[in-house]
Amino acid sequence: MEPASTASGVPPATSVTTADDNLQSSDSSSSPADAVNRLIHAVTQRQQHLLDKTVPHVLYRWIACLCVVLIYFVRVYFVEGFYIITYAIGIYLLNLIIAFLSPQEDPEASLTTGGTLPTRRSDEYRPFVRRLPEFKFWLSIVRAFTIGFMMTFFEVFDVPVFWPILLFYWVMLFFLTMRKQIQHMIKYRYVPFSFGKKVCYVFMLSFTEQV
Repeated sequence: MEPASTASGVPPATSVTTADDNLQSSDSSSSPADAVNRLIHAVTQRQQHLLDKTVPHVLYRWIACLCVVLIYFVRVYFVEGFYIITYAIGIYLLNLIIAFLSPQEDPEASLTTGGTLPTRRSDEYRPFVRRLPEFKFWLSIVRAFTIGFMMTFFEVFDVPVFWPILLFYWVMLFFLTMRKQIQHMIKYRYVPFSFGKKVCYVFMLSFTEQV
């Protein structure tokens, strides 16, 4: 009589070995992707942790930002090129400045719906909430100049242009944009500054009431 273990035609030890081989093959096939995902997740968490630690150090953050900007302009000065990248960064910075100086809520909509922006001197003082917070404003500037600095090592981005025209065009855009933003501030009576807030707040309301 044959043993019970061989009655099904496949010994139990052989079936267990086959299952283990299949499990190991599946693990080996998915392990590279999982390792890359774990590495990216760990790097992202570490980067976010370091950024969170810099939040209260406003002065040191902006000093570091100025150093990054200086390094970029020194690089552009010595290579004497990549002016189109500098112009693109300038346009991007102009958009960041507008978002930094603008309130989070639309003033026109807030006036019709009874929003949070004060319109009279007797109104209660309320803190200004920016559309783009200070930390994100700083981080976007640092990232822009860091990416621009890395792009200066690739000749494909060195498009020949006449840089005085780009500079003149950017200055005109800056002047017109800031003029429109100041008119917007006067029209809706808000001050997007945190230093001397109450003094600036009262001064702006007094000025707009006279206008």
